[in-house]
Amino acid sequence: MLDTSLPIPANDLEAWLHELPARPAVFALFGPEAAEGSAALEPYISKTADLRRRMHRLLAPSFAGDKRLHLGGTAVRLDYSEVGSEFATALLMLQAVRRYCGERVRKHLHLRSPSLLRLAWENRYPRMYVTNRVTQRAMATTYGPFQSRAAAERYLDDSLNFFELRRCTEELHPDPAFPGCVYSEMKMCLAPCFKGCSDERYAVEAEQVREYFASRGAWTMARLEKERDAASAALDFEKAARLHQQIQKMKTVAQQAAPLVHPLADLDAVIVQPAVAQTIVAPGGWPEKMSNRALRTEATHVAIYLVRGGRIRGPGFYSVEGMRHPNERAGSTSLFAHPTLLEPTPLEAPPVTLAVDSGMQSAGTKVARGQLEQRLQAVLEGLESQARAEKASPEQLSEHLSLLARWYYRPANRRVGEIFFRDDPSAADLSEERPFPLARILRGISRVFCGQKDTSQVAMDAGGS
Repeated sequence: MLDTSLPIPANDLEAWLHELPARPAVFALFGPEAAEGSAALEPYISKTADLRRRMHRLLAPSFAGDKRLHLGGTAVRLDYSEVGSEFATALLMLQAVRRYCGERVRKHLHLRSPSLLRLAWENRYPRMYVTNRVTQRAMATTYGPFQSRAAAERYLDDSLNFFELRRCTEELHPDPAFPGCVYSEMKMCLAPCFKGCSDERYAVEAEQVREYFASRGAWTMARLEKERDAASAALDFEKAARLHQQIQKMKTVAQQAAPLVHPLADLDAVIVQPAVAQTIVAPGGWPEKMSNRALRTEATHVAIYLVRGGRIRGPGFYSVEGMRHPNERAGSTSLFAHPTLLEPTPLEAPPVTLAVDSGMQSAGTKVARGQLEQRLQAVLEGLESQARAEKASPEQLSEHLSLLARWYYRPANRRVGEIFFRDDPSAADLSEERPFPLARILRGISRVFCGQKDTSQVAMDAGGS
């Protein structure tokens, strides 16, 4: 989990501290092994923007009298991993705390439970409600995560105005003598409580609600647009106008649900993040005899994370070796808007087998058409195999959804990295496997590597959609 483990020396601590990297990292400090038969102490787990400085503060004898936390003489081992972004830090902290501290993850990391909507499909008369719980059996009919509980409640209330699904929370036992409620009086509920409709009619309404929330209204609006066009062709302009007005209202409500909101079973995405920069030594001389100016850090990869059913896997590393990045000043033409290879690609070249983590080929090897996409596909396949091999408990899935929502719902101009979902769900049925948009992901990789922002996302966020 933390890829570097070092014993803390009792002597010559200053020299040991000087060898630590002065980079962002997640670390854990361990005390002496517990005596046999007693409970082991939990390590001190934290994150830092400068590992060397933080360890000097925590371990150096000169800070022993400080009122702040000091572990010098107590900690005997340091485990750490360098990180390239806040998202990577949060995910690694989550994994480390869960491993060493057990069930106290949420308290340690201050995670809020994800705000979700659930359609109680197993009920005889299904209803929608806001929840924070994740269950395996309801993954296909649980939608989210939302930015907050208030946002989920507002979206739910506004969306149910288009349907006649019940909003009561009681377990229904239909009785014709039951007086009903205000929603049945306002014709906003089919009133199954007093047999105001047949069970078959209510099941049709529940299916339409499921269709609406599964596609954030896209499928429902497409169906209404067909009905509107048919009414207009039949010269029934009053019905066409009524349907058009409903479509416009539905578009406004649908904008309340961010693109992150999906059925949890269908929440698949690719997240691109900056990776840890590597230290490059200038040619000539030995590193220990060279000045700091002869050493430089240079990023050669980006980190790829795969979200499968709401669970985050990764990172995988995509090499930008041989990639020519777009020129921002050249405009938005297709010639400059898409990353290209530095060397031309022969049409007759055979495919090349690529390593998942490097994507580099030996000198003189011909490259196949679409090498950048092949390289990306290799990384995604490696993460897919990891996702199939590991199963997540509902508690772990809930933690990943909380982390994902915390990162995603930041203002776009402050959010580092980009996220890419599968193709628009309105274009296909949920049962179909939709591919990831590799060309768009490659453009995102280039932007993240160059430290640029997706201007369309920043503008959308500024507009409040």
